Amino acid sequence: MRRVLAGVLGAVLLALTGCGIPANTEVQVDGSGPAVEAGASSFRRDEPPSRTASGDDRELFVRNYLAAAAGEPEQAYPRVKKFIAPENKSRLQEKQGSEIAVNVVRLTEKPVITENANGFFSVRLPVQQIGLLRANGVLGPPVATDKEYRFSLRGAGSPGQDGPAEAGLFVTDPPNVLLLSVDALREYYQTSPVYFWSSDQSRLVPDQRYLPLAVPHERRVSEVVKWLIAGPSEWLSAGVSRLPDRTALINNATETDGRWDVTLDLPGDDSRRLAQIGTQLAWSLPELDGQLQLTTRNQSRVFIDDLKKHRLAHPVYPVNDNPQRYAVYEGAVHPLAFSGEASGPVPLAAEVNRNVVSAGLSRADERVLAALVVDAPGGRRRLVTGSGPDPVQVGNPSAQTFKTIGRPVWLRSPDPRQPYGLVVADGNLWRFDDRGRMEQVPLNVPGPVTAVAASLEGHRIALVVGGALHLAAVNLDGGVVTPGPARRVATSLTELSAVDWAGENTLVLAGTAGRSAVYQVSIDGALETPLVADVGARVTHLSTYPTNPVVRLPSALIMYEANGVAYRYPQGDTIRRDQVLEVTPPPNGVRPGSPTAPFFLF
Repeated sequence: MRRVLAGVLGAVLLALTGCGIPANTEVQVDGSGPAVEAGASSFRRDEPPSRTASGDDRELFVRNYLAAAAGEPEQAYPRVKKFIAPENKSRLQEKQGSEIAVNVVRLTEKPVITENANGFFSVRLPVQQIGLLRANGVLGPPVATDKEYRFSLRGAGSPGQDGPAEAGLFVTDPPNVLLLSVDALREYYQTSPVYFWSSDQSRLVPDQRYLPLAVPHERRVSEVVKWLIAGPSEWLSAGVSRLPDRTALINNATETDGRWDVTLDLPGDDSRRLAQIGTQLAWSLPELDGQLQLTTRNQSRVFIDDLKKHRLAHPVYPVNDNPQRYAVYEGAVHPLAFSGEASGPVPLAAEVNRNVVSAGLSRADERVLAALVVDAPGGRRRLVTGSGPDPVQVGNPSAQTFKTIGRPVWLRSPDPRQPYGLVVADGNLWRFDDRGRMEQVPLNVPGPVTAVAASLEGHRIALVVGGALHLAAVNLDGGVVTPGPARRVATSLTELSAVDWAGENTLVLAGTAGRSAVYQVSIDGALETPLVADVGARVTHLSTYPTNPVVRLPSALIMYEANGVAYRYPQGDTIRRDQVLEVTPPPNGVRPGSPTAPFFLF
């Protein structure tokens, strides 16, 4: 298996190098770069620039104003008020404690700065509301609906202003909210997921958080423990378990000779629950490789001698290191062959592998789960499912037929004997099992459903509803697939057509940005990376092998289809007929068909 992964890694690294991207560098979001260009030596990298850092550069001053709220929440208002003219500071009304929240916005155009007759400057900021960043690091849905903000600038020494002359610029008539640009979010925070146990206590589920770079190293462990105690993001709560009520951190976590000590007030003094918290912390603090000791008020203890080894012994995702590529060719699933990557036979019996339009296959221990969209009489389509040892021998057709069916996906259930999947059919979401049974799944958002994708642990799904991105947690208690309330996510892409998971907390989206495009997007919509700026046609199919901390890759492996042509990323090339295995060449003079609906098996 390791040899297979090495081949995949080599191919990806070669492709990244060929694209001009260093192999050891993560792809960064396109944007205007760091918020600081002048006076950079006057502050630490983890702190936003001061009011005077921009000098008289008005555009840079505005960018720095949109970064001023970054950092530890308790100091957000004082930092922003330093940018506001003394006579207008009272217009920004301060909040305290957990009420402190920052409006994260994406500029949809460059700031429009216009000089007025009185020597002041009017500023108009066209924005897209992304979300509300709270003190616990959660970037929740936006509350504000403003599509632009307006304020003015004046010089520090403007006529008629009392007091000693100052350098630089001031904001006058400020908005009564804390604003933070997505560029500043990327520059002064690190994404720092924390992990909660799923509702059935079987899997760890990551919850995206943002930790200010200004937080000292010695406080990081305490901050993560507090985040776990406070509970998950609201949209995720339907699919995960909280720590017991009244759990509290006693004093701050301390480090002594490479060992971190955390003392908790844990109701019930449950040693099993304490061990689970230890595993949560091991994954929520991936930079720590030393020792961790958890102690309760009643002196129960859990000691982890080596956090790195503990993570290896308790993998967060049920994935293997040999993703294999397949596609549909002439009505059947076939393996794909690429240099440096291993391929395997089709894990389907010939009598099952017929009339296929698209497919979703998954491994569950020693079994293969198969879901095939096949042609049905009358120009309609049907789902055929099955499971068993490789190759799957029996396909169970659904009783229902549909005009359209999307790509089926399996949820990575902790119980392989009771597998479930999701598929979109005729604008609705359906769940299915390996015996061909289907049942419609209600959602709390209106609009036609056009795509669905399942996360690596199987407890979160991404949906395209009404052309927009939505997220929902999945509860599998009692063997029933129940999505929680769906949260809409703001993206700069519109008219979304396909989605899949690029990583623990990132997605690959296909949609429109003036032209048909493919982007990588954080699950809260804040951080975007254009991957393919101009596909040339609407993307109708998308499949990935996501990055993850268990099997490490420099970037997600992506395949997609547009206008009947299949592509792979990051290589950027088409998937050709001669890369399809186990097919008979066409007779002379007959044009071969094209592989479609590519997907990964892992």
